[in-house]
Amino acid sequence: MSRVWDIPVQDSTRVRDVRVAAEAACADAGLDAHSTAVAALVATELGTNLVKHAGGGRVLINLAAPSDTCAEGVPCVQIASLDHGPGIDNVPAAMRDGHTTAPSSLGAGLGTCRRVSSEFDLHSRPGRGTVAVARIAPARAPGGPQRREARSRTGTRAGGITTSLAHAEHSGDAFGRVRSGPRVTLMLVDGLGHGEKAAQASTAAVEELRRCADLPPAEILRKLHAALRTTRGAAVGVAQLDEDSDRLSFAGVGNIGARLRTDGAWRPLISHPGIVGAHFPANVPLTATAWAPDSLLVLHSDGLPSRWTPPGDPRLAVHDPAVVAAVVLRDAGSAARPLRDDASVAVLTPAPRTDPHDRTH
Repeated sequence: MSRVWDIPVQDSTRVRDVRVAAEAACADAGLDAHSTAVAALVATELGTNLVKHAGGGRVLINLAAPSDTCAEGVPCVQIASLDHGPGIDNVPAAMRDGHTTAPSSLGAGLGTCRRVSSEFDLHSRPGRGTVAVARIAPARAPGGPQRREARSRTGTRAGGITTSLAHAEHSGDAFGRVRSGPRVTLMLVDGLGHGEKAAQASTAAVEELRRCADLPPAEILRKLHAALRTTRGAAVGVAQLDEDSDRLSFAGVGNIGARLRTDGAWRPLISHPGIVGAHFPANVPLTATAWAPDSLLVLHSDGLPSRWTPPGDPRLAVHDPAVVAAVVLRDAGSAARPLRDDASVAVLTPAPRTDPHDRTH
């Protein structure tokens, strides 16, 4: 099920909680001792940075299921830090091994986090805050860089972030990504209600998606409807990109939000009323549109406010999709406007032409 560790980090006493949560997530994912130690180091450094440089923030830890952002069949732990702090003026400098501006820092630094993680990315804007995402997979020689290079050769990337209401152990939201030939399918599911029962519905949907990756979106939804009959049911959005034709298709049932950016403009993709597993509509409308080199798709559950503002930074598209998702989640809520439900964001982007850390942010 969709496990979530959501740790608010307002002072140094919570850094230990972040490390313990990372170790617990690695145990759930069945990671080896070396990978667990790496996750503990990265989590501790990110938590420490929130206290020393950002005035606090939060760390979200998810289990990235097979066919999501990690290699097929390989479980991994995703650690994301989110803050509304002052941001980083010089990201390339901050990403160098051992770089620190705090005299009492651990000295590991973001560069070390990037080097030891299977995947690492960071986005920061002065005055707006910073988001960092690390993924830790089982130890594999010669290490993370090979995995990053192998994955960057694909034409499309997908990823996301999930949180739960009131820091609950399970989230009723989940997302999944599968590939069948040139078709990449991204699904976001919101199990009805909260907690473990809702998580059972979303988990069943992710598992069924892996069995029907070769079908178009409307047919996938019908398969999911049958698979979810014994659960509470769920709202589901399914987006499918054909990389050969550069066409994106979307179909949704229930209150899953979808927004597509193309040529610098955002537009919504509409889901149909209903509940997958309970009240399935007679017809599921399909939206088909062109997919351009600058396109970016955001799927989200109703945990986000209905009038959230899409990110305006065009450079976000070169970042890891989970970083984009974390920026959307962070900017949609605040201490004054907390999210009032399980919340998840999943993102589909073209593969970047450049490393985002080769340029100034």
